[in-house]
Amino acid sequence: MRASKLSLAAITVATLIAGAAPALAQSTQITMWSNWPDEPAKKDWVTARVKDFEAANKACSVKLSFIPKADLYTQAKSAVRTGQAPDIFYMEPDQPEFLAGGFLEPLDSYVDLAQYEDWSKPAWTAKGKVYGLPVEAYTVELYYNKDAVKKAGVDVPASFQLTQEQFTDLVKKGVAAGITPVSQGVGDRPFPGGLLLFESLLRKLGTEDYGKLLDGKLSFKDPRVVEVMTWMKALIDAGAYPKSFSTLKLGESHFYFYNTPGALTFPDPSWFTGRAFAPPEGGGMPANFSLGIMQFPAMDKGACPECKTLAVAGSFVMYSKSKNKDCAGALMKSMATVESGTKWMEQVSLQTGLKSDPAKINSPRKDYFAELNARNKGVKYFFGTPLLYYRAKCAETYTQVMNNAFPAGLLSVQEAAEKMDGACFKS
Repeated sequence: MRASKLSLAAITVATLIAGAAPALAQSTQITMWSNWPDEPAKKDWVTARVKDFEAANKACSVKLSFIPKADLYTQAKSAVRTGQAPDIFYMEPDQPEFLAGGFLEPLDSYVDLAQYEDWSKPAWTAKGKVYGLPVEAYTVELYYNKDAVKKAGVDVPASFQLTQEQFTDLVKKGVAAGITPVSQGVGDRPFPGGLLLFESLLRKLGTEDYGKLLDGKLSFKDPRVVEVMTWMKALIDAGAYPKSFSTLKLGESHFYFYNTPGALTFPDPSWFTGRAFAPPEGGGMPANFSLGIMQFPAMDKGACPECKTLAVAGSFVMYSKSKNKDCAGALMKSMATVESGTKWMEQVSLQTGLKSDPAKINSPRKDYFAELNARNKGVKYFFGTPLLYYRAKCAETYTQVMNNAFPAGLLSVQEAAEKMDGACFKS
């Protein structure tokens, strides 16, 4: 009888174990859409963070997809409205309609916000809550080809900042030498054509009045704004930009600068590294390219020659209607760490909105980091590019006028100023 009871107990335990095994083996799969399919370093960083998370969280798995940004935005806008959006997806702060529509989950209860850089939190803060994980941050820089600039007969001063007159001279000497002075194209982006003009306006006006200009509280007919636009128009008419400016895509403008046909300078956010530091056979910068970083030119009687734009870009957000918030939140938490920020700096050679530990960064691009840090020492930051401020008709006008028609030489200063004021100025 005793033996029978033991056998029965053993069978019962075995049955329970057998019944429980499938449940223990099951995991919750979350979906995640990321940008950067054509930027190996960023893609590798995201993939590694997901694999690390899955290794430490057996109850969760991740279906990770890399989708070009324009396609990802189109798909995400449709998916959130039909309730089919992924649990986590890539987003930048210039897409406020997702937040306004209630499609984003506040992250305050999922991640440790102390792991964010303080300056990066406002980009994703609304009504006291934080909605994004700010992985990618950037400054707007003026890259240049040291050898080509020297060959054109221009000496970059120890301050690495040319005056208005000296930059005009650089453009004219580049044209005379048959080298495009400024690589830039707007074939697939709504903003690059305004980089040189708006960084110059920032240095002319200073942070306070530049902020008013972007908030629609300062007219584009302000004499200081007209003065800078007039200088810019002279550069355009002198041949500063490529003849293919209107159709040249952003990725192509990188290649144009450091490969073929080559240019003297390249205004670009510091995410430059995403393409430039790819292997040369993959479209990256040649190993012997003499890359330098100078400051944007100082404007005559400018209020802030040391000013520079700082912004948050590539981030991850959580879908408010996600049915897997525990796993999605756990993944976001695992990414929001100093260790992740350090690895991003090390692998991508780009700033991040997460805190990082410079002492632990072991990068083959140390010289580049040293020069980037030197150019950002002592600067006064203004947070955000124009499209982070402009909305609706004003944003569309910026894209059509300041990004495209004006730098393409199709509009006069007066025409461009009138169109911007008509759409943006709150008189």
